[in-house]
Amino acid sequence: MEQKDLDFFRELLNRMLQEALLKGEATLEDMNDTVEVFADPADRATMESDRAFTLRLRDRERKLIKKIQSAIQRLEDGEYGICEECGEDIGPARLKARPVTKLCIHCKSKQEEEETVRGD
Repeated sequence: MEQKDLDFFRELLNRMLQEALLKGEATLEDMNDTVEVFADPADRATMESDRAFTLRLRDRERKLIKKIQSAIQRLEDGEYGICEECGEDIGPARLKARPVTKLCIHCKSKQEEEETVRGD
């Protein structure tokens, strides 16, 4: 991969990381600011359901942050854009669509097929 491509992906990944961190902080602040008392049990159930949904989103963001940090580390180690499964280069189009990917499109398709067969 050329240096200009590496610079592009470094900037993209760092921007993604900053956005994910800011979003996570905002989610936590929103949850901490919410202290409400409900007279109606249905309203309380709705609030609890919304909170559970927010926590699931926060967990997804946390996992994405780890993937972004891992991709940045691979970039620093000179391993970014190389498929962990077959060792071939991952195409730029795939990296632009999914900058944190570790697998080329062929290996990812194969992995998804195996998951389908196993019922994952």
